[in-house]
Amino acid sequence: MRNLNSTLARREAVQPEEKRLDPARIFAGNASHGLAAAICEKLKTPIGDAEVGRFEDGEVSVRFNENIRGSDVFIVQATGAPADNLMELLVMLDAAKRASARRVTAVMPYFGYARQDRKDQPRAPISAKLVANLITVAGADRALTMDLHSAQIQGFFDIPFDHLYAAPIMIEYFGRKRLGDLVVVSPDVGGVKMARAYAKRLGADLVLTDKRRPRPDAVEIMNIIGDVKGKTCVLFDDVVTTARTLCQAAEAVRAQGARDIYAGVTHGVFSPGALDRIVASPIKELVITDTVCHDHAPLPSKVTELSIAGLLGEAVERIHEERSLSSLFV
Repeated sequence: MRNLNSTLARREAVQPEEKRLDPARIFAGNASHGLAAAICEKLKTPIGDAEVGRFEDGEVSVRFNENIRGSDVFIVQATGAPADNLMELLVMLDAAKRASARRVTAVMPYFGYARQDRKDQPRAPISAKLVANLITVAGADRALTMDLHSAQIQGFFDIPFDHLYAAPIMIEYFGRKRLGDLVVVSPDVGGVKMARAYAKRLGADLVLTDKRRPRPDAVEIMNIIGDVKGKTCVLFDDVVTTARTLCQAAEAVRAQGARDIYAGVTHGVFSPGALDRIVASPIKELVITDTVCHDHAPLPSKVTELSIAGLLGEAVERIHEERSLSSLFV
């Protein structure tokens, strides 16, 4: 027994020390630098030193100014228009891979080019699949995004894909407002699943709007399915671009007797004229998140922006530590 104990003691003595996990290395493209800095602040880690600029002819130039060999790298960059945003992400992924990063995760707060996710007319592309292929080929080992326009886009990626939702942030915000006689409204039939989830979490009734598009740039609300008279309505959607659907839905429920009208949308893309439509609409307050940067122009007082830095930071930390993200998929 003494010999056995001494042998075990010798084995324990020569065991190598457990390797300490290096911190996640977080870098940002120009489209999401502010959000990436907020994520780093939440995680108490410095943002990575990378130069993302342009050559004199306008082409994207990328250089990592620190050693990332063997590191777990996260690149934060929204991929909406202009196309330079997507190109920056692709070049950064390629640079990180060629710098021998152990794993590279594309963190896309807003996944652009998602509207064409199926071939619904002759001679049309499936842009979402094309972009998924580009991101994978460029060197991404994993992808992380928030509130896809269509959940099926997850299947376009041949790498592990994590799809988060802004629902916890939105629900906490509207829950604190303590709105009485609350009704959740889906601006279109495609958003019914999202609206139902919000209605369940807020303990509210669900109302649907039926719309049609006589032209690609026009929307007509045909019917309101449900009772909104004298109620406080909250319209939830994943993205607001022209704001035509959102504003017409608000006008339709106001015509049916709704008292106060709010809206919660994850991605505030805002094409020219969208903010003017929102200001002129019956919407009392539009709540968005910072998945899309709006530093170039101030938002009107009617628009409230919430930060998703905490949620994305938690996801980044769990991915880095190989822990489950399932509790975040709500």
